[in-house]
This record gives sequence, structure tokens and C-alpha cells, in this order.
Amino acid sequence: NEEELLYTAYKNSLVLAEQNQVQAIAFPNISTGIYGFPKEKAAEIAIKIVKDFLNTSHYVNKVFFVCFDEKNYNIYNTLLK
Repeated sequence: NEEELLYTAYKNSLVLAEQNQVQAIAFPNISTGIYGFPKEKAAEIAIKIVKDFLNTSHYVNKVFFVCFDEKNYNIYNTLLK
């Protein structure tokens, strides 16, 4: 399912960053452009996996969400409050 694929994409990226002892990583709004995945649901998935991952990470301690438009920015801003 699409939600699981998106979750796995974020998780695999975070695991790879951790394995390479990366301290900071940035993510764009994955799948919300040409693929048309709902922006709100994508943001919820991204934030959930990142929060869960940061609770156990030894190296990754900063995650940036790069928003390409104001709508995505507002969604992330609201969900992260």
C-alpha cells in the first residue's frame, strides 16, 4: 500500500543515515507532487516515523523538512506544534 511504501522510504533513509553516523538529514515532501499523494497524510507519516526514529537514534539528531510550497509548510508547521 502507498502509505506503507512512504513510511518505508523515510525509515530506510533514516536507517542508512544512522549506519553512516550522519547527524542531520533533510527530507523533501516525498510523493506529494507528481505522484499526488495527499499532503496532509504524507506529512503525518513523515513526522511519525521521524519522531519514533529520533527516540532511539544514536547519531541522527536533526531532521529538516524541506517544503516546496506554502501549503506543505503550513501543514508541517501545524502538525509540529
